[in-house]
Amino acid sequence: MNSPRLNACISVVLLLAFWQLLATSLKLQALPPATEVLKQLVMVTENGQLPYHLGITLTRLIVSFSLSMIIGVLIGIGLGRQPILDQFFDQWLLILLNIPALVTIILCYLWFGLTEAAAILAVVINKVPNVVVTIREGTRALDTRLLEMADSYRFGRWKTYRHVIWPQLFPYLMAAARTGLALIWKIILVVELLGCSNGMGYQIHLFFQLFDVTSILAYTIAFIIVIQLIEMFILKPLEQRASTWRQ
Repeated sequence: MNSPRLNACISVVLLLAFWQLLATSLKLQALPPATEVLKQLVMVTENGQLPYHLGITLTRLIVSFSLSMIIGVLIGIGLGRQPILDQFFDQWLLILLNIPALVTIILCYLWFGLTEAAAILAVVINKVPNVVVTIREGTRALDTRLLEMADSYRFGRWKTYRHVIWPQLFPYLMAAARTGLALIWKIILVVELLGCSNGMGYQIHLFFQLFDVTSILAYTIAFIIVIQLIEMFILKPLEQRASTWRQ
């Protein structure tokens, strides 16, 4: 039987095998074998170095992600439901979308200092516009006939939101969450690299100075594994549970 998980495992194994073969053939310092990277991953996990810095980065990710989603969803719904506000703030949104993340990070550190709050703020500012755009489009696409039906049956604000608006917005919310998760952790690494004394980005910066490619790849693999676990055990089950209304 064709299993998606089995196919995914085979794909990963083939990728590692190709990596190992290429590294052993080229014998370059910049491309260590997969076996060496995995050994390094196990070592830094056992000595506690990786869990410590990974935990700090994940804490920043959770805080930044939560704030970005809450703020972005509220603003996105507001702009989607109020055309006048949307027209007024549309240029603001375009400006924020086109400001490079590096510029925002540097400005936040210059304005607020090398603090944890400045680091979180820099990530949130970079992510919120993307969430706003996605949720705004979802709000615009709401079926007005269902809203009119809910109004005629006197559902009330909370019941209308729960049974009419939320199910329609949920696919857009999941899209914003998935893209946000991928974007935020990349921004956090830059934030940590520029102004933090701990975290995955800070460690990768140290490894870069030492030209320790093995450790860089080991830390990268660790973070990819964590993000995949979040996708498999949080985002996908949440999506399946919340989308049962379609069946």
